[in-house]
Amino acid sequence: MSTKKPPSLLSATLASGSSLVLLQLFSRVVTFVLNQALVRLVSPQVFGTTSIQFELLLSTILFLSREGVRNALLRAPPSADPSQDRATTSRLISNISILPILLGVPMAAFSSLAYLGTSSAATSSQPHFRSSVVLYVFAAFFELLSEPMYIRTQNELKFHVRVRAEGTAVVLKTVTTFIVLVSAPEDWALIAFALGQTIYGLTILVSFAIACRDDLGFRPKQVIIMKGDRTESLLFEPALFKLSVAMTGQSVVKHFLTEGDKFLISRLSPLADQGGYAVAANYGSLIARIVFQPVEETARVFFSKTLPSPTEGKTTDHQVALRTAATVLYTLLLAFSHLLLLAITFGPPYLSLAVSIILPHKYLATSAPSILKVYVYYIPMMAFNGVLEAFFASAASPIDLRAQSRWMLIFSGAFIAAAVGLARGLGMGDSGLVWANVANLALRAAYAWAFVRRFFRERGAGDVVEWRRAAPPLVVLTIFATAGALVRGSAVAYRDAPLSVVAQKGHIATGVVSLLGCLITCVVFERKTVMELVASLRMSR
Repeated sequence: MSTKKPPSLLSATLASGSSLVLLQLFSRVVTFVLNQALVRLVSPQVFGTTSIQFELLLSTILFLSREGVRNALLRAPPSADPSQDRATTSRLISNISILPILLGVPMAAFSSLAYLGTSSAATSSQPHFRSSVVLYVFAAFFELLSEPMYIRTQNELKFHVRVRAEGTAVVLKTVTTFIVLVSAPEDWALIAFALGQTIYGLTILVSFAIACRDDLGFRPKQVIIMKGDRTESLLFEPALFKLSVAMTGQSVVKHFLTEGDKFLISRLSPLADQGGYAVAANYGSLIARIVFQPVEETARVFFSKTLPSPTEGKTTDHQVALRTAATVLYTLLLAFSHLLLLAITFGPPYLSLAVSIILPHKYLATSAPSILKVYVYYIPMMAFNGVLEAFFASAASPIDLRAQSRWMLIFSGAFIAAAVGLARGLGMGDSGLVWANVANLALRAAYAWAFVRRFFRERGAGDVVEWRRAAPPLVVLTIFATAGALVRGSAVAYRDAPLSVVAQKGHIATGVVSLLGCLITCVVFERKTVMELVASLRMSR
């Protein structure tokens, strides 16, 4: 982690965040419109297989193969320095970036064979099931082939390359799936989704290859370095290689905690309910994919390039870097605190109306409506956990990672116990899995927050860490509580009215007026806080 960042680092990072949000907004609007047609063209069984089981297979291959290396190499120094030492380091780092490809081959083989061997008869008996699995494996491998180029462009702050690549790939994936579903026989439904994912992976690979066509080396090269009066041959930069290994090992537990609900629902629920869960997740996490995912990834890049390493002294520049990082962190946490207030104030009273309008009719009988009710609390917790773990991943040493891995094992046991207990023991079904995930994210966020406080305290900047800076003032909380009581009273008054916009117009009007009151209160009473945060960020640019 280097504090010798270019002056434009914050500007470039903010531009990256804006670009990624716009990319997600564009791609999700396009895919949301087309997905409205997709969920009506296929059965819940097919949608459950592709969106739960196939997506789980894909994410398992990709996450376990590349996530540890990707996060570790974000801490690599910029490669713009033309000196021989930097060129040598750059070559050693490039060798590490090839590791996800090498890891991906055995990971893909093991994951796909394990999935094929453990799939239920209801799943594996679907037409073209095995062919679709093979196509998903190829799609994963295409993405892994682009990983060295992805890491290179991220470290060079060329964020536009990713924006173009992913934007094009998402659109082509959805259009391909839609065309095959419309034009091919009905029993080609699984193939349609698999071909769409394959086109996505291939587009990502081609886009990055074009952007990095000046250096497409996929073979690690030995580097000769001088150590005193002798030479030594190396393949990898030692510190980053150790960090990559530590983060890759930790990714196994982290992947289970992240995708644990899909693991369990693929084993505990029938295919139709898996389809309902997938639809609910797609609708419920729409804002998470549009806003939170780009913010988390951008924050990880910024913190990785800004935070000083433990071996660096407490210089003035390092203290400035720490305060800048703290300001960015608190800005995000304050925004997410307001999101939590909005979600719990207005989500429950209006969710039934929204579900009846948006959700396809054949999914109303699945677990989708009950799952969406829990997403009101799940989405804000995703936001808090995402940015706090982004900080942890950017600042943690191998010792910190090992300590977190031990705690994650405890969290995993707690998650499994809570998921089974809520879903089966208390009869909450699939919504119980989501509640277990909410608790899991809360535990992980609390652990990351404890690390944040310790990190700043050990570097003499403990005064910048105070949870009250991320909490809205009392008057704002009071107004939100009042608005919550009003809209809940309105919901009770309209509970016997049909679930339509016309019949519920009075309830909707109450919500609009209450929402405006909350927003005006935020502007009036928190304008000073926001302006101070903005001024602090501008001084750091």
